[in-house]
Amino acid sequence: QVQLVESGGGLVQAGASLRLSCAASGRTFSAYVMGWFRQIPGKDREFVAAIRGSGGPTYYADSVKDRFTISRDNAKNTVYLQMNSLKPEDTAVYYCAAGRSIVAATQKEKYDYWGQGTQVTVSS
Repeated sequence: QVQLVESGGGLVQAGASLRLSCAASGRTFSAYVMGWFRQIPGKDREFVAAIRGSGGPTYYADSVKDRFTISRDNAKNTVYLQMNSLKPEDTAVYYCAAGRSIVAATQKEKYDYWGQGTQVTVSS
């Protein structure tokens, strides 16, 4: 069993940066692929980024590539999402998730555990 708690969301202006954190419980954190997804009301939850248990390589949605960076600190059981050059279209609830398959890292159905989400709002 893995419990995930996100933090770091907030309201920022376009062009600003935010760093999201996701703290995980359990002693097997390094065994999990960690992903970030986001969702806006009325739309499906979409893939943002993922990282292997060992810390690399990383995977990104085209919409965030070169702006967002996923990283992890297995000693702290934490995964991060550094978000730079934020745009209004990045506004969403951001969720972290833990799964076992890097091959299916973009598929939300392949993740076993989810956090409660943190709101990111980017104003224009």
